Amino acid sequence: MIMTIRGLLPAFTLAAALFAGAAQAAPAPDDAFTPQVGDNQAVAIFAGGCFWCMEEAFDPIKGVTKTISGYTGGHVADPSYDDVTAETSGHAEAVKIVYDPSQVSYDHLLQVFWHNVDPTDAGGQFCDRGDSYRSEIFAVDSAQMKAAKASKQQLENAEDAPKPIVTDIEPAVTFYPAEDYHQNYYKKNPLRYKFYRNACGRDRTLDKVWGDAARTPES
Repeated sequence: MIMTIRGLLPAFTLAAALFAGAAQAAPAPDDAFTPQVGDNQAVAIFAGGCFWCMEEAFDPIKGVTKTISGYTGGHVADPSYDDVTAETSGHAEAVKIVYDPSQVSYDHLLQVFWHNVDPTDAGGQFCDRGDSYRSEIFAVDSAQMKAAKASKQQLENAEDAPKPIVTDIEPAVTFYPAEDYHQNYYKKNPLRYKFYRNACGRDRTLDKVWGDAARTPES
């Protein structure tokens, strides 16, 4: 099992202390994945290491109405946190973003995503190591797939962007919400969350990788 700062304590202390039958999920063809959302809403799904941190990155964006921490991209149905961090489920920690496309574009969400991850790290993100902490874009339809590939190509062509870009882009599959104690963790447990984030070196690495573009300002 890959050890992380969040995993140093027994599982039962995760939410309250310091850091808080398999079924194959086949890749969905373009436009076959239809997340359940209301009128004038759309969904984006990104994996960027710790889902607590990804919630914090997207919540302030105008037009984002909800973020949900969860698991996706693997082969185990209804996985638990322990299943995912055991690195045997194939799932990544991810965030599902519900947004109003009349207020914020998917292209803008992509920019926020890129500037909140280290896209050159193929072994995890920051202090959290293992495939479950990988960075990945899960496109819910062909338009998102096209936009995500274009944004990655743009970074690969940019002289001042980090290299090489190893973040994968795949069609979205079933997204499983994480346990309740993970949802809005950064709001419910601000001191523990800040301790974890600082100890993990996330902001220091983002500053090194992206410079002034790190943690794209809300807009």
